[in-house]
Amino acid sequence: MKKVIETKQITKNFSLGDVKVHALRGVDLTINEGEFVAIMGASGSGKSTLMNLLGCLDQPTSGEYFLNGIPTGNMTKNQYADIRNQNIGFVFQGFNLLPRTTALENVELPLLYDRNNRIQNPMDQAKKSLIRVGLEDRMNHEPNQLSGGQQQRVAIARALVNNPSLILADEPTGNLDSVTSVDVFSLFQDLNDRGITVVIVTHERDFAKYAKRIVEVKDGLIVNDYQVEHRSIAKKDLAEIKKETTETVTENNS
Repeated sequence: MKKVIETKQITKNFSLGDVKVHALRGVDLTINEGEFVAIMGASGSGKSTLMNLLGCLDQPTSGEYFLNGIPTGNMTKNQYADIRNQNIGFVFQGFNLLPRTTALENVELPLLYDRNNRIQNPMDQAKKSLIRVGLEDRMNHEPNQLSGGQQQRVAIARALVNNPSLILADEPTGNLDSVTSVDVFSLFQDLNDRGITVVIVTHERDFAKYAKRIVEVKDGLIVNDYQVEHRSIAKKDLAEIKKETTETVTENNS
């Protein structure tokens, strides 16, 4: 089985004045192609630091990180930028969409930074990506014309536009209500079912149950790593929520 992520004793230290903070203390983690992993932990546990290292947004203080079998330790800034652009799709809590810019233009943006010109027709690729997340009728809408859930779907479409081998999502439903959050996780499950490796940072155990595997981080160390035995299916949960809502509305109107 192909290893998408492999870390070997990675550490990350920060200096806050005279105080040295050991954010990660020697993490060994392997994630194979096609997995759906939820990284969990309290605030300050090191989970976001780990996510930044996995996304090549930062470099470890020590240890080794291999992405799709490629060692990343001695890469230049440009090589780091290329590996992010070509291999990883990012989804953030705050959506990070450009205002006064259409959904289509937001999704197309990463392709403009592809120095290798892997995608010959960026606009067509962006359209396909938006269709993939069910927003074919919202392509020309700006972020302020979209609901929170639709904005996050635009962000996911942007993460998909480069055909990444890995999607990293940091608290992707942190700004969404519970129903919309389940809807977004149904999309992540659909993408994972199509073979995309998904890694999500979340502090919500109710949402982690949609993953196939949970990795728990505490004090900069992995303290638990296990398969989800009774995995929830977001589409089923969403259908049940909508059914209950309809029944409640009917009762109130009768």
